[in-house]
Amino acid sequence: MSIWEILLLGVALSMDAVAVGMTNGMAEPKMRFGKVALVALFYGFFQGAMPLAGYYCGSLFSAAVEAVAPWLSFVLLAFIGGKMIWDCLKKDEGEPQVLGVKRLFLQALATSIDALAVGVTLLAAESAGGLPVPVWACALVIAGVTYLLSFAAVYVGKAVGNKLADKAELLGGIILIGIGLKILIESFF
Repeated sequence: MSIWEILLLGVALSMDAVAVGMTNGMAEPKMRFGKVALVALFYGFFQGAMPLAGYYCGSLFSAAVEAVAPWLSFVLLAFIGGKMIWDCLKKDEGEPQVLGVKRLFLQALATSIDALAVGVTLLAAESAGGLPVPVWACALVIAGVTYLLSFAAVYVGKAVGNKLADKAELLGGIILIGIGLKILIESFF
């Protein structure tokens, strides 16, 4: 595994976090810089920590992680997306929905569960002598790529959210449920 493959792995792993970050920006178009950085930090941290956890747990849990991860991601994202839709449909006009730490934590966890299995892949690559850098450096690359892409995605979402106004949270909820379904469906193939 080359450093370029690790970078591409970081990009691939970050795509769910990027999509969810974009929906957060759409749902909260007035989000300040510090909160945008916090959102990206959560996603980057979890995307970097999960491969390390998978690496150190190794083959003990690899089969369980691969079997449960898509279902867990789907349930978490469907719950968060469903709540966003519910809140959008029942909220009073002018009552802004803000992204709290609890929701952000669940989003970061849900979008990074598949990275546990990547940790097992990194262990296998290292065993075969195929990692160009230590596993912690791979995790830092994945975390950094996720941070940068998620940061940019929130700003893209904010721009779109300003144009969609009150429908952004509804669309965001639908997108989260769609991402959860995509993860679940891909697990069958």
